[in-house]
Amino acid sequence: MHRILIRNGTLVTMNQERAIIRGDLVIEGRRITSITPQSQSEPLTSVPAGKFNSNQELIIDATGKIVLPGFVQTHVHLCQTLFRGQADDLELLDWLQKRIWPLEAAHNPESLYYSAMLGCAELFRGGTTCIMDMETVRYTESAIQAILENGMRAVTGKVMMDCGQGVPAGLKENGSDSIRESINLLEKWHGRDEGRIRYAFQPRFAVSCTDHLLREIAGQAANYGVMIHTHASESRAEVDLILRERGERNVIYLHKLGLTGPNLLLAHCIWLDEAELEVLKETGTRVAHCPSSNLKLASGIARIPELIEKGISVSLGADGAPCANNLDMFMEMRLAALIHKVRYGPTAMPAKQVLEMATLEGARALGLEREIGSLEVGKRADLILVDLNQVHSEPEQGVDLISRLVYAARASDVETTIIDGKVVMFNRKLLTIDDNEVIKRCNQLLRERFSLI
Repeated sequence: MHRILIRNGTLVTMNQERAIIRGDLVIEGRRITSITPQSQSEPLTSVPAGKFNSNQELIIDATGKIVLPGFVQTHVHLCQTLFRGQADDLELLDWLQKRIWPLEAAHNPESLYYSAMLGCAELFRGGTTCIMDMETVRYTESAIQAILENGMRAVTGKVMMDCGQGVPAGLKENGSDSIRESINLLEKWHGRDEGRIRYAFQPRFAVSCTDHLLREIAGQAANYGVMIHTHASESRAEVDLILRERGERNVIYLHKLGLTGPNLLLAHCIWLDEAELEVLKETGTRVAHCPSSNLKLASGIARIPELIEKGISVSLGADGAPCANNLDMFMEMRLAALIHKVRYGPTAMPAKQVLEMATLEGARALGLEREIGSLEVGKRADLILVDLNQVHSEPEQGVDLISRLVYAARASDVETTIIDGKVVMFNRKLLTIDDNEVIKRCNQLLRERFSLI
């Protein structure tokens, strides 16, 4: 069993006391086995570049660095990373029907694999260690294979779509076939690599799913004990469409079909009425807030402080690269802390609350709070080292550390990323992904498969 000693760092634990400790952290295998305050060790002068010594031990000098739990993004589309910048300046339904759905329909196994690799490379560089990933309709196994190889912790699944206007033939599927394929993927992949990869049923949104499919998903998710992830109430046009076609607002409709509950994670939830807020509260349904995406698509600004006040679980995600144009959790934190102050006042969404949304609350949203989301002995070793000794985050004297992380830090400040006790990035060098090869292949695939779309 390998051992990693992270020495003399400032540990932002996110434990129950929200303790910030100067000291050492030890990882053995996949878990944190020791946290020791105020190490008296002398700083190291040199460290192997992500390589273990003959005793299977890696020592990382964290002097002057911040050590914190890896970020948990609860809404990401790895299948869309290949399409960054391909769908600017469009409203949601046009964005989907005119650009994103045709692009997704053109995927093959290779393009989906490299799209996932590109997305994970960016996520590692920005300190994200766990995601709720929504794939496309076909070839999901290629994306999961990429996740298995590169070391990301993920809850993932194929998108399910059996109806809807403007859906390309390559994405529309038979409901029974969709369920069968989802179950096959679940039975093969759920729990792989000691639970690092998990499966969730993922109907795209109510607009593209029949009543029958959604009811079947509710039953199968309960049967297998897995999560459901879908979009809801992202735009007013979507809400109006569901009202016309199904006779209910989104959350009420999903509730009547039996989908709501702690195993349901809804992305966006911008346009909710009071009855829907009460359903979310009473059922324990979780919400993923994606401020960059909501702003760029002009979908609106969700009533996040009100949701949190009601006790509704709210976490953060960057959504897909074509609607946020990056997968940067630092940007999502900063925006989440800023945009709600305009409506709710300067005390809304304080930095400490936002950092919790990006770490422990994200873990709770995925049912993983006993495993990740904080630095505690016995938890999985998902953590990052951040160097705030930068002109954009100095001076430090007299400034709250959490404020610096949320308002001033950048993705490029992440120095090392560790997932499940495995170093996936060390001193800004990716160790499980050949980023140069991935970028080269992604550009080749865009020319070969997607240039005419």
